[in-house]
Amino acid sequence: MSNVRVRFAPSPTGELHIGGARTALFNLLYARATGGVFVLRIDDTDLERSRPEFTTGLLESLRWLGLDWDEGPYKQSEYLEGYRQEAERLIAEGKAYYCYCSEEELKAGREEARRRKKPYLYPEKCRDLTADRLKRFQQEGRKPVIRLKIPRDGETVVTDKIRGKVRFDNCNLDDFIIMKSNGLPTYNFANVIDDERMKITHVIRAEEHLSNPPRQQLCALALGYSLPYYAHVPMILAPDRSKLSKRHGATSVEQFRQEGYLPEALINYMTLLGWAPEGDREFFTMAEAAAQFRLDRVNKTAAVYDTAKLTWMNGHYLREGALDRIVALAIPFFEAEGLVNPPLNSEQMGYLEQVVELVRQREKNLLDLTRASSYFYNNHFDYDPKGVKKHFRREGAGQILRALAAKMKTLSDPEPSTFSNAYKEIAKELQLSIGKLMPLSRLALSGRTMGPELFDMMAVLGPEKVSARFLQAVAYIDAGS
Repeated sequence: MSNVRVRFAPSPTGELHIGGARTALFNLLYARATGGVFVLRIDDTDLERSRPEFTTGLLESLRWLGLDWDEGPYKQSEYLEGYRQEAERLIAEGKAYYCYCSEEELKAGREEARRRKKPYLYPEKCRDLTADRLKRFQQEGRKPVIRLKIPRDGETVVTDKIRGKVRFDNCNLDDFIIMKSNGLPTYNFANVIDDERMKITHVIRAEEHLSNPPRQQLCALALGYSLPYYAHVPMILAPDRSKLSKRHGATSVEQFRQEGYLPEALINYMTLLGWAPEGDREFFTMAEAAAQFRLDRVNKTAAVYDTAKLTWMNGHYLREGALDRIVALAIPFFEAEGLVNPPLNSEQMGYLEQVVELVRQREKNLLDLTRASSYFYNNHFDYDPKGVKKHFRREGAGQILRALAAKMKTLSDPEPSTFSNAYKEIAKELQLSIGKLMPLSRLALSGRTMGPELFDMMAVLGPEKVSARFLQAVAYIDAGS
């Protein structure tokens, strides 16, 4: 199947959302699975809503995800004359016609259909205009649209690789517009022409487009084009099975990126939204998914968006990913929080690597990892109020911290075992259990009651800084805060 050609054709009217990203992913997986070609096309004929910055954002999001296209990006706006010529050809062949109906006439028809509780179909008023009426409309300066002539009987059968044969009665279709009065093509008409000239063999897209194939097939047949295969992937619904929206959390790729999700986690998660791999394996690379990707394993039922599972997956990739790569992805977050100022020298990079390696074991995304690392860079921080009440205000807390600070000044080897042995000695001297010392120490070192292993944290900070923070906590306690 090396002749397979698929395409992702987003409109640059906003950010790339998870539904569009999954469509792009499924197209790429199918192309890789079949040895085919993945084409990127920007459907930018909606001149009022399309923006160059949205195109730039779409491309950046696709690149960040690793969804590398083989051809493109092509732009519909660069082929406007081609659409016009094909529309004029259909008129010359008697397959399409100019429609001069005013917006007022059409609005009145829609209102009448609504009153009668029936779907509105264009009544074909301009389908067989006489030459005299055409001339009169032209003299009046009316700007026409171009409509395709639809067969008045029979049916249009769409063969879908996921849903099988879907039948549409032609009597429920009207002579729809293929060219607007401003000279721009409509969505269905432009897509058919683009798919033909780009030799697209399979149109893989979201279920919400399932109403488009009958019109697109009728356009293709009128133009004398071959028909591609269709495959409409299931919708992505919110956890309550409503339409996914911003109120359900992040939905755009850029939002996930800003919140510190890793591209490989998002790719892995999206792959499972509507597609079932063989076996019960949950973690795999894009290449591994492509090796077994088939359209007949794509579900017909809607997929449910589960941020908890995505976050769990992201935590896995954050922990298991190569440290140098995770650090590279984390640096912009650390910079945004004012913790580092790139470029980093070798000493600064080495310290950052220690921090990331330690903190990533408990966190689920890069943003949380960065915020959980702040005390490694900031010596002055607030202490957790509940922790203060429980640990700092207990009798003898200041005395214990002074003893710990003095012991830390005697250490030179910043290894976890060095601090562990020192605590055993201090615990014996003070006749306290190590368990009594550790919560107090953690609060003094980080201002928090939870975090990485205490002795690992101390090894990263080093004996000198650990001692200084213990004395800083003593001053806080002595001040009666």
